[in-house]
Amino acid sequence: MADGIYVGMAAASARAAQLDSIADNLANAETPGFKAARPAFQSFLPPNGGARSSDKVFAAAVSTGTDLRAGTTVGTDNPLDVLPEGDLFLGVETATGPAYTRNGKMEVSPDGQLQIMGHAVLNTAGSTISVPQGSLPTINEKGEVIVDGSSVDTVGMFKLQGPIDRMGNALFTPGPGASVEAVEGTMQVGTLELGNVPALESTVAMIGAQRHFETAMQAIQTYKKLDERAIEVGKVR
Repeated sequence: MADGIYVGMAAASARAAQLDSIADNLANAETPGFKAARPAFQSFLPPNGGARSSDKVFAAAVSTGTDLRAGTTVGTDNPLDVLPEGDLFLGVETATGPAYTRNGKMEVSPDGQLQIMGHAVLNTAGSTISVPQGSLPTINEKGEVIVDGSSVDTVGMFKLQGPIDRMGNALFTPGPGASVEAVEGTMQVGTLELGNVPALESTVAMIGAQRHFETAMQAIQTYKKLDERAIEVGKVR
């Protein structure tokens, strides 16, 4: 009966990982630039189980991928809110190097640096963008940063190819074997892209995952009771 308990524990653990992922997606449904996490599951036979355990199949969450589908767009009318076209990303400088995001909510720091989420925005050459202190820049559809009618720099747009790794809720870095290329493109101004999983979808998925988790826990309890009965039967009276 112990094998059945382990199977139930494996299933419960996998569903717990799924619930964590769904909860994260639900909490960030309206976070600009957020991309949902999707856990991948795999079933397998126990190692060295022999013929006795060959009928038991274990489940586990073996990896988590990132869903790069486009999210819901909203108009803000803010001249520093932008949305790169298609699947392009904006670049920012972090403490560990460049990272990329679909969150186009920009701000100007007190020292005149253009930032997203506190990270300096990168131009087409991969350098940070600064404007004169006290100025009110705007950005046009080509990504040009305009100050007093003149273009002072251009916001970089980047194409990521290959696997990517998440770095927080809305930042991504290239994974092993991935490439990053600065490309020409356009962007929507006064528009932001929110999370790509609607709250209703996440809520429905959470209900289903919770039910599967409860089923796995009930299976554990059932096998536990069967073990206890087997022990009682085996006792010498």
